[in-house]
Amino acid sequence: PYVVAIIGVETFFGRNKGSWRVLDALMTLGFEYPPRGAFFRSELEQFLLLAREEKVDPESALGSYAGAMGAPQFIPSSYRRYAVDGGADGARDLFVDWDDVVASVANYFKVHGWQAGAPVVVEATADPSLMATLDPRNLQLNETVGGLRGRGVEFEADLPPETAAILIPAELQDRPNVRVGFQNFQVITRYNRSIRYAMAVHDLAQAIRARATAPDT
Repeated sequence: PYVVAIIGVETFFGRNKGSWRVLDALMTLGFEYPPRGAFFRSELEQFLLLAREEKVDPESALGSYAGAMGAPQFIPSSYRRYAVDGGADGARDLFVDWDDVVASVANYFKVHGWQAGAPVVVEATADPSLMATLDPRNLQLNETVGGLRGRGVEFEADLPPETAAILIPAELQDRPNVRVGFQNFQVITRYNRSIRYAMAVHDLAQAIRARATAPDT
């Protein structure tokens, strides 16, 4: 469900893949946005190489305002590095080939260390004074299961005390809240470096799993 959830969050399950010409977006950002010009010029090079390798028309390919493409919104360098030919037809097409789309997102997870069957994130409770110290920009597994429990954080997870973890600020509408994330949570943040993004993917994945396993489905 996490692969499906990524596609859901990125493009509403392929419905909104972007309406900007990728070539225009990368040229504009590469040459008219000095703070990240070098990065986008590199992505422009990667896009032109990709166009040649995968027979993508560089003048008609559409994507996001930052040059991300297809249902999973891979930037050109990620497309070249992580996309796979899931349909075994000799091409890697993230625009319309759903076998390639799903296999490529799964490959991205695998390459970045996804642990099959392992937990992603669990609900927790902690002292408000500890919650107040949390940095929402921290994406590192800088805690352990045993260390968090030693600091009074309560959560259900049958894991060894030395298991790496991260304590996540996850405020609710009416009160502060925390969650505990693990290796797979950090993998999701490699797709988009945002705690809120990763939690959205997790929550959507759980909703997809619940819907798929409901008795009347």
